[in-house]
Amino acid sequence: MPDICGWGGGTKGWVFLVALPLMFAIGLMLRGRLFPFDFSDPLVLLEALADFGMGATYFLSKALGYGAGDVRAVTYEYGNAFLVVAGLLNLLVVIDAYDIALGRK
Repeated sequence: MPDICGWGGGTKGWVFLVALPLMFAIGLMLRGRLFPFDFSDPLVLLEALADFGMGATYFLSKALGYGAGDVRAVTYEYGNAFLVVAGLLNLLVVIDAYDIALGRK
């Protein structure tokens, strides 16, 4: 396995495997909202697509009833930011893995 970022083979993957679900969990603990797919509001739709980027974690959280969000919570916006960023970073990791698999990187 190639040495990635000088950390040794596979370390980069383990960092993302731990960091991204942790960010998602912190977003839920901060009472962030998993946005619904609402086609009438483009911003809500984009946030829903970003949340959806976490894949199975998103579906598991929805199934267990997490991510309702609490607008009255002081940490609501921070929670939303953690959820959205975790989903978008996960999509970037997937794209990076795809590029590595094709040998472009």
